[in-house]
Amino acid sequence: MSTKPTTTDLQWTELDQRAVDTARVLAMDSVQKVGNGHPGTAMSLAPAAYVLFQKLMRHDPVDADWTGRDRFVLSAGHSSLTLYVQLYLAGYGLELDDLKAFRTWGSKTPGHPEYGHTVGVETTTGPLGQGVANAVGMAMAARYERGLFDPDAAPGTSPFDHTIWAIAGDGCLQEGIAAEASSLAGHQKLGNLVLLWDDNHISIEGDTETAVSEDTLKRYEAYGWHVQRVAPKENGDLDPHALYAALKAAQAETERPSFIAMRSIIAWPAPHAQNTEAAHGSALGEEEVAATKRVLGFDPEQHFEVSDEVIGHTREALDRGREARGEWEKGFAAWRTANAERAAEFDRISAGELPAGWEDALPEFETGKSVATRAASGKVLQALGAVVPELWGGSADLAGSNNTTIDKSSSFLPADNPLPEARPYGRTIHYGIREHSMAAEMNGIALHGNTRIYGGTFLVFSDYMRNAVRLSALMHLPVTYVWTHDSIGLGEDGPTHQPVEHLASLRAIPGLNVVRPADANETVIAWREILKRYTKEFGVGAPHGLALTRQGVPTYERNEDAVRGGYVMFEAEGGAPEVVLIGTGSEVQLAVEAREQLQAAGVPTRVVSMPSVEWFEEQDQEYKDAVLPPSVKARVAVEAGIGLTWHRYVGDAGRIVSLEHFGASADGKLLFREFGFTADAVAAAARESLDAARR
Repeated sequence: MSTKPTTTDLQWTELDQRAVDTARVLAMDSVQKVGNGHPGTAMSLAPAAYVLFQKLMRHDPVDADWTGRDRFVLSAGHSSLTLYVQLYLAGYGLELDDLKAFRTWGSKTPGHPEYGHTVGVETTTGPLGQGVANAVGMAMAARYERGLFDPDAAPGTSPFDHTIWAIAGDGCLQEGIAAEASSLAGHQKLGNLVLLWDDNHISIEGDTETAVSEDTLKRYEAYGWHVQRVAPKENGDLDPHALYAALKAAQAETERPSFIAMRSIIAWPAPHAQNTEAAHGSALGEEEVAATKRVLGFDPEQHFEVSDEVIGHTREALDRGREARGEWEKGFAAWRTANAERAAEFDRISAGELPAGWEDALPEFETGKSVATRAASGKVLQALGAVVPELWGGSADLAGSNNTTIDKSSSFLPADNPLPEARPYGRTIHYGIREHSMAAEMNGIALHGNTRIYGGTFLVFSDYMRNAVRLSALMHLPVTYVWTHDSIGLGEDGPTHQPVEHLASLRAIPGLNVVRPADANETVIAWREILKRYTKEFGVGAPHGLALTRQGVPTYERNEDAVRGGYVMFEAEGGAPEVVLIGTGSEVQLAVEAREQLQAAGVPTRVVSMPSVEWFEEQDQEYKDAVLPPSVKARVAVEAGIGLTWHRYVGDAGRIVSLEHFGASADGKLLFREFGFTADAVAAAARESLDAARR
């Protein structure tokens, strides 16, 4: 087989073409063996993925976490074989047996790519459009990382300069999240981002003409992207030479993100299945697989056929990766020598450590003062901003309400933005009114590494973010959601803005820690604990959602046991507790006031503040029993939301003071009173529970 290049621009040989066709065969066989999956897109995208992994991307299969690598995001996660096959060919550790085990129990090749499960997978994708926003977040993080460590280097000369490559399909671009993220990327002029669009005109319901007629390229031009279209070969296959030229042009465009439209034919060159919706999500069938192998010059009787010549050729990526990393390490060593202080910061941050003495910067709040927990959170962020440079974030256009501005003089914006606070490496992100993409961009920022990210909006708008929040939890990412205006206490904006079901709903997401502090001092402790949990020494990470009040709440004496999720805030007096009152957030004060009534009536009453049920459930049973003694059956939980969370804590004799309906437009204090959130109501519930426990 000839290895003579056919062009001087792209070194493309017959062996390269055979490797691409091998990728197609492996995609067909993998789906056919398990009986389900998405073969068509993996077949048509094979040339694009091969050009990236074998000809263009800076990566090292031996060190998949190398700081200087390019990132690749497969937003069209259903086409996971597009990625798995390239990881196999390049030598990331996947072998033929892994492809044969596609979509089966315990395999390294699940149905959609999963971060942390398969080496070389940069993010979990599948819900369409998420990967586009992840890639935008990665590009933002790459710019911020450069600002931390090498802000004065000329473009293209820093060891922290790299490219984020992404492939999206028609479905990705139809999802609103992709529009949100692409709009922000254009506004931010993320010249380190290249997005390839697989324009195959096919979705599950058939031709995309059923649902889409817009000019997508003009849409991306309007976003401010550099836009190209790559025509296919005459036979309908993707043209690797044209793709390579377009990708190189995109990489050279450093002032704008780049969008490349690739007109492809799904399942090319399957004789009967190509250009059909069936090829999107179903096995082609034995006869069609055999016929396609004949077209490609493969033996139809063989399965998972990979010649020694092909695998030997593609595994040369190991040598190229080693050389690329070695060259980068020379530049990195020179940077370290010239930037000793920044190099020390890099070592600390990349090791997942916090700066020495950072806790000393945290504020303390005077007992008795009325402080909104959103305001306390803002004070914490401003204090931490001065000592933790890797911490950055912002809000979905609600910074003034969320108190998420870490530095008013430094906004993450392109240098030519007209705002006086615009800084390309600024601390404060303006996500715009794009909650869903904000959450997914935060995931991308966290995945990129070397920074700590947070983002804020109202708790009620967490609904817009939910799918991305779920993926944060699925990937165990160190992302902090700042959700303010956490109850009917926000007042006159009314039921559209008053969260009722949200706390319970978010607590239902496995791996998400919801933290609802009772006061300013618990807020400080919560932020401190969250940052500690994002250090590498803590182990498996988890995202956190802070639920914070708009209204002022009383400040209590600081209690370090708040880090355990639930603790005894006020102990019973006059004997062992006969009743336990459990509160969170702004309702803890009601439990405290009710305790005073009950104690005055001779009922020894304990108040438990439970800012995080997830943190509480991490504790051993001995501690949990010490806080909530099994012998005390009389219990009341109070929270201004639905009571779903609290049944397991109050038991059969317990009572829950909750809100099982939507709110109303009125002053927050009036709403609490009208809807039964008063100390009297809590005390009455305690008496009912005591009666029930005595029966």
